[in-house]
Amino acid sequence: MAEERSPLENAIRRLIAIAGPMSIAEYMRLCLTHPQYGYYVTRDPLGAHGDFVTAPEVSQMFGELIGVWMVAVWQQMGSPENVRVVELGPGRGTLMSDALRAAKVAADFYAAAVVHLVEISPKLQQVQQQRLESLGVPILWHSVLAEIPSGPTIIIANEFVDALPVHQAIKQADGWHERVVEIAPSGELAIGIARDPLPHFEATLPRGLRQSPVGSVYEWRSDTVALEIGRRVRTDGAALIIDYGHAWYGLGETLQAVTGHSFTDPLRAPGEADLTAHVDFAALAQSAQIIGGRIHGPISQRDLLRGLGIDQRAAALKARAPERAAEIDQALARLTATGPRGMGELFKALAIADPKLGELPAFET
Repeated sequence: MAEERSPLENAIRRLIAIAGPMSIAEYMRLCLTHPQYGYYVTRDPLGAHGDFVTAPEVSQMFGELIGVWMVAVWQQMGSPENVRVVELGPGRGTLMSDALRAAKVAADFYAAAVVHLVEISPKLQQVQQQRLESLGVPILWHSVLAEIPSGPTIIIANEFVDALPVHQAIKQADGWHERVVEIAPSGELAIGIARDPLPHFEATLPRGLRQSPVGSVYEWRSDTVALEIGRRVRTDGAALIIDYGHAWYGLGETLQAVTGHSFTDPLRAPGEADLTAHVDFAALAQSAQIIGGRIHGPISQRDLLRGLGIDQRAAALKARAPERAAEIDQALARLTATGPRGMGELFKALAIADPKLGELPAFET
């Protein structure tokens, strides 16, 4: 018996029938943010009962150290009396809750902070509201970063950029062609290649990739979030971006789908799985630099957290609750270890800031 198609797959098939094959980026955008059937719009995907776990869900230490970073950066900014604390894609609000709790020791920062959360999921917004309403800090929600008023700003984006739609192009004998989602002769959704090559595409590639062999795949994001972040902080603020990806330009396909903590086919059951792709930190840094922000890093998540004192924080937590020592050690290893089960090297941290702030915490050279 044929597997029943998801409602979003039926909608995607209708779009392809009308307009022809769609880019990987458009397919990814529909899967994640379709207003009725999108993955992020219809569920809470986080935690043991969801599809994946992020660093703030692994341990309170992660968010607490981000709170320490925010306070230190605010002080470098001259301790403005009103600072916009922005989180992009705040999940369940766990990171912001832990960060603000740690930052409460700096009473002046706490009094100055107005929290702005950029969130498109109604379900997650409800969870965030319940978690954060008792903190006594003004909180506002937005659908896009551009809605937030200008002024002194600190932006946090943990596992946000990886979910922004990614385009793919493949090198053919006559040039680079965009990869698309189409309906195969078998009737299934499939990855295909646009008929015509992308005009002048090779000239836009990083210099070292322009002579790539036939069959090479290059990914890029056309989203302007890095430019917007750079514009926001270049004169009065800083942003911290933490995500998984590569520090330098490279080739290869990284689109992946996760459901129930396991990988699945990105074309199977659109809207029912989380779609992500590795972050190209070099491209992210270049975009922010163009607009005038100063770049710090990227460094590994391991170096970021150790530079902010995670080992000392773990020791303090174990001294306070010896019965949780094994759990704390396990979380510490998950956040900082190398290898396939650790997040320490796979995840990178990049900061973008007002050039006059100088070196930022944990990024000192």
